[in-house]
Amino acid sequence: MKQLLTLLAAGLSLATSAQAGPDASAPRGETTANVATGPRIVLVGDSTMAPRSGYGNALCARVQQVACINLARGGRSSKSFRAEGLWDSVMALLAEKGNKTLVLIQFGHNDQPGKPGRSTDLATEFGPNMAGYVKDVKAAGHDVVLLTPLTRRTFKAGELPNDLRPWAEAILAVGAEQGVPVLDLNAISHAAVAAMGQPAADTLAEAPPRFDRTHVGPKGAALFSEQVLEGLVTLKPALTGAKTLLP
Repeated sequence: MKQLLTLLAAGLSLATSAQAGPDASAPRGETTANVATGPRIVLVGDSTMAPRSGYGNALCARVQQVACINLARGGRSSKSFRAEGLWDSVMALLAEKGNKTLVLIQFGHNDQPGKPGRSTDLATEFGPNMAGYVKDVKAAGHDVVLLTPLTRRTFKAGELPNDLRPWAEAILAVGAEQGVPVLDLNAISHAAVAAMGQPAADTLAEAPPRFDRTHVGPKGAALFSEQVLEGLVTLKPALTGAKTLLP
């Protein structure tokens, strides 16, 4: 990430480029904020990161001086995101010249059993799938941060289970094996939601009739995008200068 951090530290301003129009090479309808040539962040994941149902757009709104492109898609897993050709769009972006890119990758929800065409075996498939994404980004000369899956928010007997923790642990193992940073969003978000209790946690959801305890509305997107950004700044301190000022 040396080149990206160098650009950030130098205070490179992309405001003029952004005002001139979106990056023509970016997939139509998939940009979210400040798209321009120069350093950028690309989001890859499932519905908990995707536009409308996740925190990804809110995260993009929290950064400046760095283009932010949200390519997360609902219902995708570490297997189906590649199988459907969505990863090809990411690789096309990484092949462009003049852009140093940080790719954030988060899967797990749809890798769990019971989802035909999407679920993966935790012991034999999930880790290798995640490692494959890391290897592709590295081979393209860019940087990657893995994220463990966002917590679900259904309490049982006053306690918040964490059925996604095994997938989080698998991602942590991949990060250690591949020598890349991991933001343990699963642990961070689970601790925050567990401290709230069910009634307060329900305010993080989309409004009815789309209410559920996995996806997020504006309040949840604001909370979790802030957690992700703070985690990224801890992992990559030079990103501090890319944070927008909160209202």
